[in-house]
Amino acid sequence: MNKLNILPIIASFLLLTGIAVSCVDEDRIPVSDPVGNFDMLWRTIDNHYCFFREKGIDWDSVYMKYRPLVKDDTQYLELFSICAAMLDELKDGHVNLISSFNTSYYRKWWSDYPQDFRLRTIQENYLDFNYLSTSGISYKMLPDTIGYMYYPSFAYDIGNLNLDYILAILYQSKGLIIDIRDNGGGNLTNIKTLVSRLIDHKVSGGSIRHKTGPGHDDFSEPYEIFYEPCDTNQRIAYLNKPVAVLTNRSCFSAANDFVSVMKSLPNVSIIGARTGGGGGLPFNSEMPIGWGVRFSASPMTSPGGGITEFGIDPSPGCEVHAPDSLLIQGIDPILDFAIAKILNEL
Repeated sequence: MNKLNILPIIASFLLLTGIAVSCVDEDRIPVSDPVGNFDMLWRTIDNHYCFFREKGIDWDSVYMKYRPLVKDDTQYLELFSICAAMLDELKDGHVNLISSFNTSYYRKWWSDYPQDFRLRTIQENYLDFNYLSTSGISYKMLPDTIGYMYYPSFAYDIGNLNLDYILAILYQSKGLIIDIRDNGGGNLTNIKTLVSRLIDHKVSGGSIRHKTGPGHDDFSEPYEIFYEPCDTNQRIAYLNKPVAVLTNRSCFSAANDFVSVMKSLPNVSIIGARTGGGGGLPFNSEMPIGWGVRFSASPMTSPGGGITEFGIDPSPGCEVHAPDSLLIQGIDPILDFAIAKILNEL
């Protein structure tokens, strides 16, 4: 399959989806019509959401459950509550209803699970409040010459020069720990930047499909995503050493995609808890009332072809949890496990 540049694919998907949604706008639903607004929201999701089959969702039944709750005189606050409850049936952290007074957000993808992380524990007991920070990344050489990076969000853009400094300082380490616990996602470009420093050949990052019609199974053929190694004549790479990626349930969206590609690399261990998922590229639309709606519209798969919407498991034998009772004492079992594993692999 030909090399993929993801940006043109995303752009073409947005164009196609934008045209499809604008056709719904031709119904000219009055702003003040609660029933019309509800129906349009349901229809927009019906035509463009991408995980109905995988989640076993009967969207027609969802309509029958919530539509009777909407009356001609339903007020804005109540309408918002009904629409948000309907969207929660998708059980998707990428799905939001956005108004001037509230934004709905499905939280159970992480709130029903242990946190397995406490930043203060890391900063105080492992970094001794003495660490370097750039591009949103905190980093330090730990005892036993183990490199450590904490990257809290892929929304923090990684500068290539900044990454050169980080890897130069950690270059002599025996192994590298990349801690992305509580990383809720961000910019896919930052995955490319970081992964390029950890590979010496082109690798698959999985694939993406976009909707081609209103049917629940109307998708394009998958477009494979590739990651290229950096030019080591100009940039610093971290190669041929063990790498551990630390995860918890709050790793979502772009962080989930990063774990997906990293898990496919032979020298990498994913340590911690199953990630939170978020394997669909989100898209934004708008209701006649002026409320925005965001939802997963393009499914992404792992390098092995598996669906990533439900999260990525740790590497075999590497599921570890960090109870609050230990974290509050300054002990992080997930980080301790990663340090021990790297030392045992030498």
